[in-house]
Amino acid sequence: MDKLVIRGGEPLLGTVRVSGAKNAALPCMAAALLTDEPVILENIPQVRDIQTTRNLLAAMGAEVELGYGRAQHRTTIHCKNLASPEASYELVKTMRASTLVLGPLVARYGRARVSLPGGCAIGARPIDLHIKGLERLGAKITQDHGYIEASADRLKGAEIVFDKITVTGTEDLLMAATLAEGETVLQNCAREPEVADLADLLNKMGAKIEGAGTPTIRVKGVSRLKGAKHRIIPDRIEAGTFIIAGAMTGGDLNIAGCNPHHLDAILRKLEEAGVKTRSTADSVRVMGDHGSEHQDRRTARRGSGQKSAERGCCIGFRSAGIGIAGAGRAGGRRRNYY
Repeated sequence: MDKLVIRGGEPLLGTVRVSGAKNAALPCMAAALLTDEPVILENIPQVRDIQTTRNLLAAMGAEVELGYGRAQHRTTIHCKNLASPEASYELVKTMRASTLVLGPLVARYGRARVSLPGGCAIGARPIDLHIKGLERLGAKITQDHGYIEASADRLKGAEIVFDKITVTGTEDLLMAATLAEGETVLQNCAREPEVADLADLLNKMGAKIEGAGTPTIRVKGVSRLKGAKHRIIPDRIEAGTFIIAGAMTGGDLNIAGCNPHHLDAILRKLEEAGVKTRSTADSVRVMGDHGSEHQDRRTARRGSGQKSAERGCCIGFRSAGIGIAGAGRAGGRRRNYY
């Protein structure tokens, strides 16, 4: 898509429902590799990276069942017998989160061969943090022709201090540590809700994890994990975008299916700006029918959830009354998306 054309000038009114968080769903799908029993995930968003991960797991030999109709946001993953613990370049070249399968594969199968996104050398990429952590757990790591190869008879618990905060690095090593022998202590961990959501699923599967959502996570390794059923948390990026849009347009917008606790920072800032909001257990109503004061907000670097948030917001804007057109080119011709 080359651009979005927005016909605005009207307040956003009505109710929009937030999708499941892609950045929570991807590590939870990778966690299914840790057990030979089915893992059922609900509230899965319909975005490209999800389908890529389904294809990746299926290529390894997993049974991936897709929901249809009213159950289209449900996926059942059964990794009973994998034909090959390998993530090929063709399947992961468009998805940075592909390295999330590295830790689970080494932990359960004792080996993994995973392509680097883009197939290039590691260099100073954040993947270094994954590799250093797995080596601390006892894995032997080599790199050859754009692939990372890891092996270990059984990972052993260790203390790992991340040089810098990494969400996927925290998630990858957290999954690996669940099947490692002994206790693993992860320091300087990412504290995002998506990390806590993954730990929630892993504990349902029989893992022993404490401290997820804090800088220090402790994991007592177990010999095996079981299947589980889990609902993915709502997408806080998408919810926050709708909230800001409702305030900016002076609308009255109800954002349903979100978790207001994941939106504390943005809601506090809007309150300081004079915007009225009202929260329930799973929704936020924003009432921006008056002028608001200017507020500065410094944010962390955005993650890979931007595309899914943009797609979801386009759908929501249309349902709330604003026309949106996306223009792209296919074969040299203009193509409208909305």
